[in-house]
Amino acid sequence: MRALFINTYESEFVSTQVEKPTPKKGEVLVKIHASGVNPIDNKIRIGVSPYASPMLPAILGTDLAGVIEAIGEGVTRFKVGDEVYGLAGGVLGLQGTLAEYTAVDADLLAIKPKNLTMKEAAGIPLVLLTAWEGLIDRAKVKKEDKVLVHAGAGGVGHMVVQLAKTFGAEVYATVSKQKEEIVKSYGATPIDYKTTQVEEYVNQYTDGKGFDIIYDTVGGQSLDDSLKAIRHYGQISSCAAFGTHTLATSSLRSASIHGVFVLYPAISGEGRKHHSDILTEATKLFEEEKLKPLIDSRKFTLDNAIEAHKAVSDGSSTGRIVVDIV
Repeated sequence: MRALFINTYESEFVSTQVEKPTPKKGEVLVKIHASGVNPIDNKIRIGVSPYASPMLPAILGTDLAGVIEAIGEGVTRFKVGDEVYGLAGGVLGLQGTLAEYTAVDADLLAIKPKNLTMKEAAGIPLVLLTAWEGLIDRAKVKKEDKVLVHAGAGGVGHMVVQLAKTFGAEVYATVSKQKEEIVKSYGATPIDYKTTQVEEYVNQYTDGKGFDIIYDTVGGQSLDDSLKAIRHYGQISSCAAFGTHTLATSSLRSASIHGVFVLYPAISGEGRKHHSDILTEATKLFEEEKLKPLIDSRKFTLDNAIEAHKAVSDGSSTGRIVVDIV
């Protein structure tokens, strides 16, 4: 099979012919049709994510959509020919998805939504799982909660917004002026973070009480703002809490703060089946059109995958970046 390797950090991909893997016990062989590209993929490539980086040389790529071609011993949930998607590899010892095939733990996969293309499905797993873990598993969103999503038009953000709406919440999203229509289309109220101060939108939308749930997808100042905008006994989830923060403001509000590290099940082996279960539930929501992926329209293949990596970090994308393998 053809696969893209990196031999050193910050290097270009090297296209290589290697032997197609054979699925072990608990694994399935997937013919990859599309590989989703996330900011973490590029961070791994340039060597700034030591907690997730594989030993080099390595095949990168976290998300996939494809078709099962072979079944390993003990796998009963899938059959040959099933179309699947999942957050499948590209970290530590797991083969990534910038390749024509991969043997992957069946517990990391779910049946792909029938109404989505392979490209659309490949853009979903990491961001959907991150959104779900923070909003549903940790913050326990419920009907009529006031939810604030930082960067609501971003990869994780646009999934948080839609999930919150699906659960009956009242949703607000910080966003740049040029992306306001994206969050409006999902039913959220946009907040221009460049021109509106925290105190202003807290007073305007919560009568000064603060939001029930805040999902921070940005980190840094965005997380600091969240600590000030949460209500007493509120819930803050962040998938970007990698800085140093003073928690006094939120502590005085008795707020709970949840860190979300979506790669942990793939890296550790713990909780992988839960990812499959989440994606299975999400498949129903996509098929009912309660959720919709936002996919960047540009065409990327294995021949120009390096450009896809750059596109997730240079601010040029509107929607998820996906590399077409087939």
